[in-house]
Order: sequence, then structure tokens, then C-alpha cells
Amino acid sequence: MYKGWYLFMLCLLSFGIKIFPQVDSLNYNLPDNFDESDNKILLRKEWSIGVIASSKGVGMGYRYGKHVTGYKKRMLEAEINTMKHPKEIKTISPFENAKSYVYGKLNNLFIIRTGIGIQKIINNKPIEGGIEVRYFYYGGINLSITKPIYLYILNFSPSSSSTYIYTLEKYNPNEHFTDNIFGRGPFIKGFNELSFYPGLYIKGGINFEYSQDDKNLNVLEMGICTDFSPKPIKMMAFNKSNNYFISLYLSLNFGKRNL
Repeated sequence: MYKGWYLFMLCLLSFGIKIFPQVDSLNYNLPDNFDESDNKILLRKEWSIGVIASSKGVGMGYRYGKHVTGYKKRMLEAEINTMKHPKEIKTISPFENAKSYVYGKLNNLFIIRTGIGIQKIINNKPIEGGIEVRYFYYGGINLSITKPIYLYILNFSPSSSSTYIYTLEKYNPNEHFTDNIFGRGPFIKGFNELSFYPGLYIKGGINFEYSQDDKNLNVLEMGICTDFSPKPIKMMAFNKSNNYFISLYLSLNFGKRNL
């Protein structure tokens, strides 16, 4: 699944990179405050909320931006994303009514990002409507949060050696195996045992604004993001800890522009 994501996103990014020289040259010869029509007002401020699907999880975010020049915007963003390990595989125990779980998974990982960035318009939207193409780069701080995994474990009943009961326990790779794991525990279990890993992130890519009304904002975005943590983060029991996570992503943002 992850290889397919990477190939798809790399193809899209390659297409965007190839069109940069052609469309960019159309704008750099124009003044920064250029507008296609005397009747068209430059709406300098914008905000949007978005949903994110990446090669390693899902998320949502908020952005606020303001034109620095006619073709350049300074952006602020905040978002939260889930992060999966590429070796996660769901399995189901053979017991009746068992729930699926990921064998070997120690922690769920969530990443909160806040940062500042620049968007540069490389192909303006025609007066009659169309698509505006922009490239961007962001950077800032992140906070990775891990939550331990709890599983229902089969144990012998104290009253009978031939009867099993299941108990909710934090996953321990030295004690819990496929023959005694009944299934995953409640998602809310473990939120009182969170661990925090401050770090940094950078991202870049291209996006396409396709709204037919200048006051509305509809954006399809694709890019690549790298999260870094000075302290290694452990997600899977039988794999090494990671200091960084690289993901390709698609997002849809919806918002408004104003003066």
C-alpha cells in the first residue's frame, strides 16, 4: 500500500515540477502588485480548514494567510495528524467475537504541527475562472504524542484451569503473543499515559485553487512532509525507534478570502 502511495504522489509532484519553468516565467516579468483587471479587487487575507490523507495516516488542519505582494503570501498553519508504521498489519484472533489488532504495535502516534510558510503563485487564475497554481514551503515546530496500546488478553480463570477469562492489559511483547491476545482494547484507554516528543518539521509541494468565486477558497494540495524528533520514538516492538518520519500527502482545503 505504501509503495503505491509513494509512486502516485511522486508522479503528481514530478508533473508539478515540470510545469514550473513554463508558468513561472509568465509571472516573474510582471510587477508584484499586478492584477489582471482594473475591476478585480485583490483579496489579501484568507483562511481555510482542510482534511489530509497521507501515506502514513490522516489528519486535519487550519491555515491563515496574507498577501505580501501580488503573487506571494505569508502563511500560518496548525494541524494534527495520525502516523502509522509502514510495517503495521492488522490481524484477528481465531476466537469468537474477537476484534482486530496490530501485532507488535506498542504505541499510537499523533503529531501536532504549527508553522509558518510561503506560497508563491506561479499561474494566475484567468478572469473567466480556472485554476490557480502555487508552490509552497513551510517549517515550524511539532509535538509528537504517543499513547500506549491496550489489548484484551486471555488468561486462565482462577476458579478453573479449563476456563479462560480476558483482561485488559497494556501490550507487553515479552508476555503477549498471538495465542493469548483476544483483540484490541478501547481506544480511550491509555490517554493518561501519554509521552511527548517536541521536534521540528518541514514540508513543500504544490497546490491548485479552483474556486469559481474569488471570495471562496477551494484548494487541492499535494506535498511531502518530514517530521523530526531529537528523541527516538518507538512505535513497533520488533523494529527500531525512529527520529524522523517522511510522508507524502494529499489535502483538500475549504475557506474564505477577504480584504
